[in-house]
Amino acid sequence: MEEKMNVPFFRPSIGDEEKKAVLDVMDSGWLTTGKVAHEFENEFARYVGSKHALAVNSNTSGMILAMEACGVTRGKAVITTPYTFVSTAASAIHLGADVMFADIEPDSYSISPDSIEEILRADTEHKVAAIVPVHVAGNLCDMKRIRQLADKYSTAENRIRVIEDAAHSFPSKTEAGFAGTLGDVGVFSFYATKTMTTGEGGMVTTSDDSICARMAQMRLHGMSRDAWDRYTNPKASWEYDIIAPGYKSNMPDILAAIGREQLKKAESFRKSRTEIAMRFNEAFAKCDFLTVPPDGEGNSWHLYLIRLNEDKLTITRNEFMEKLRERGLGISMHFIAIHRFTWWKEHFPQYNAETLPNAEKATARTITLPLWPYMDDASVSHVIRSVIETGNAHHA
Repeated sequence: MEEKMNVPFFRPSIGDEEKKAVLDVMDSGWLTTGKVAHEFENEFARYVGSKHALAVNSNTSGMILAMEACGVTRGKAVITTPYTFVSTAASAIHLGADVMFADIEPDSYSISPDSIEEILRADTEHKVAAIVPVHVAGNLCDMKRIRQLADKYSTAENRIRVIEDAAHSFPSKTEAGFAGTLGDVGVFSFYATKTMTTGEGGMVTTSDDSICARMAQMRLHGMSRDAWDRYTNPKASWEYDIIAPGYKSNMPDILAAIGREQLKKAESFRKSRTEIAMRFNEAFAKCDFLTVPPDGEGNSWHLYLIRLNEDKLTITRNEFMEKLRERGLGISMHFIAIHRFTWWKEHFPQYNAETLPNAEKATARTITLPLWPYMDDASVSHVIRSVIETGNAHHA
């Protein structure tokens, strides 16, 4: 009998360069936000072509900063997708705002512009302050149409901002620019399993000076100056002011040091993930029991999501997942649609399987397969073999 091979869901690509960079920071005597974090911000901004970049301690913190700076507050609302991690929508709730869910496209995981327009058309009170598209798995939303909708339904009193949740989409380059620079603000994630990592952390990008200034102020308790400036600038006074009740969202130099080295490898990571995804696509092309993920312009291939065609199978999606686990695959599922969770059902009962049918179907059919940069050939082959053999063994 063949020995079971274990393939983890993800394996971070950390080398000696990252380790040395961390040790250099530890030896420097300055561990929190300082020179290294500021250099990371400058390098990231240049990379994506944004005027400003602010390093933060998580994508969630960055999303709260971005929404707050874009006028998301009590009495206002954001339009976003239910098919994402809960933090995207919860960020608006933390600010006291409302959430309006637009359904996703039937053939992808991207928010539907038609569904967005339905909400905007009905928003006669002009509550919507921002649209927050999420580039699920690295495949980009229709940003051109979304920007057009934001402009169309903005008024002199209520400008609708576009905040990209680009947690999955770095480096996603298109003819119009990188993901994260296609709206008013972009928010990236450097969580352990993302396309590049700092362990925990994120980055917020914008070319709007006023939005950047507000986020920079709110990032560190609403202080008028950060600690690095107060302690290292010989001409600076020790005095500072609190100009707003801000947050604690800064990224320390230790994490930024990892990020700077990861940034140098980001394009190599992307190429490797793309090559593996293409191997999956080719192998699964003739499998009628599944649908391969969409591959639009700039896809970063952060995740590889398959949709099962259950009419072609004698087992359910959950049973299929269990069969893959039994074969040693560390699989996951992106995502459980937000409207399915207890708190959201209690507070937003208008969103359900009937009002969000596409998000509901995606939740019920999707499996996320293992994928990481430089994934070894044996692991790739085992994933392919396991999916095909499981599907064939339980084909209707």
